[in-house]
Amino acid sequence: MSVTTFAGWTRGFEAEIEHRRAQGEPDWAGGASLARPLARSLQRFQVGEDGDGANLIRKADEAGDRDYAAAVRLFVAEEQNHARLLSLLLGAGGMPTIAAHWSDSVFVRLRRLLGLRLELLVLMIAEVVALRYYRAVSEGTGDPLVSEVAARILADERRHVPFHCLRLREALGALPGVLRVLVMTGWRLLLLGATVVVAWDHGPALRHLGMPRRRFIADVMRSSTDVVADILGTRPLQPADAAPQRTRSRAAVSPGRAG
Repeated sequence: MSVTTFAGWTRGFEAEIEHRRAQGEPDWAGGASLARPLARSLQRFQVGEDGDGANLIRKADEAGDRDYAAAVRLFVAEEQNHARLLSLLLGAGGMPTIAAHWSDSVFVRLRRLLGLRLELLVLMIAEVVALRYYRAVSEGTGDPLVSEVAARILADERRHVPFHCLRLREALGALPGVLRVLVMTGWRLLLLGATVVVAWDHGPALRHLGMPRRRFIADVMRSSTDVVADILGTRPLQPADAAPQRTRSRAAVSPGRAG
């Protein structure tokens, strides 16, 4: 699959739909053990994943690239599936979803301020933070269902980042080199501020997962170096299938479970 064309990305997203069908659902009936700090944190992330993506889709349509617009629709569908998985996970742990959270409201308003380029820059802040968050959840929880759901979402997020990097590389490519560097420097400063807010707001959950706030912030900022390099074109874009091998569903390995 080509990661340098949006037609290639569309094929990749479509392949993921088939992969999810073959993988099957997690074993929701087995339940989940959710500590209250982690449950409250997952509730907030579920709100952030749960949107129709109409604004992003409209801007993608207006950009005039039909392949990109098709890929964006499939990206939005994956994000909606994340919200569904988190909702079912919370339900398996006996916890409800919540209707809204202030952090998501601020984030959405920022994304809608200007055009597609700004929306993607703000969206990338959430994606990069989510990479470290879902990795912490997948590795730090002792519950198999929580770990599996987080690993599934993490695998998707690892593909989403290079997808957005490709579009941002094109969108910023027309700017002078110095201005592109300034834009990405400002982006990293915004990322730092957002990461500090997340580390503060989700601190009890991170502590429960064995992830100190300072380490979480440092890891996010360290990973942003590669993101900036991808957007500025100082290194080849990473392939969309570069993520580690996926965690198999418990349904696929549990004896006696129907396929």
